[in-house]
Amino acid sequence: MMFFVVSKLVWFIASPLHLLLIALGAGLFFASRRWYGRPLAIAAATGLALMAFSPLGVLLLRPLEDRFPMQSPIMAPPKGIIVLGGALDERTTAARGQTSLNEAAERMTAAAALARRYPQALLVFSGGSGSLIDGSVKEAQTAHRVWSELGVPESQMMFEDQSRNTYENAVFTQKLVHPRKDDKWLLVTSAYHMPRSIGIFRALGMNPLAFPVDYRTDGNDEDYRPPVDGTLAMRNVETALREWVGLVAYRLTGKTDALFPAP
Repeated sequence: MMFFVVSKLVWFIASPLHLLLIALGAGLFFASRRWYGRPLAIAAATGLALMAFSPLGVLLLRPLEDRFPMQSPIMAPPKGIIVLGGALDERTTAARGQTSLNEAAERMTAAAALARRYPQALLVFSGGSGSLIDGSVKEAQTAHRVWSELGVPESQMMFEDQSRNTYENAVFTQKLVHPRKDDKWLLVTSAYHMPRSIGIFRALGMNPLAFPVDYRTDGNDEDYRPPVDGTLAMRNVETALREWVGLVAYRLTGKTDALFPAP
């Protein structure tokens, strides 16, 4: 519980966008009062410009996304498919009465496609609520609705709805499915999130096969051109830095088996 709360509070303050906006505001406030006001404002504005108008986000994302290769569509049938939460907007779904997916939607759609390809494999969703304030709305409820609408048989689905972060995804999922050592499981999550996720499952004694989805980069030289969407570029920096910080924090607290897990 403490790790979950601290991680949420620390990242709210340590988010690059938040830090730079705070620094910019402080710099403008002290510009005419203290010698460091103007340099602080200039440094913060420069940082925001780099986030919005440079390929910084791509430079940070590519090593994460390229760490585990995409799987061939031809593979031996797995025992099961584990899908990590994070692709659903459960509150909007509940409020509007219509399924709402976010930019990580491929976690759900790719998993449904895998379920059709391997009808004997168990499809397991792991995700409760990541909200620090109100955890009453569970992501697993929306996941059930999505997969039902996509035609996944009820008998093939299983849901874990208590986890609040990636570490708890792994802990509660393994308690739910009780994997045997020789069972083959696929792990589906966003490509940038795969190194930390695999590291956590390995540290807990399970070694699933990575099935990365939801790529944010193209994987070629086009990535390094100046971005045309500054908002997206800033979001990529936020996403990548959060994952790099998460890798360090999870390793320091013993939740992963390596600083930068590899295949």
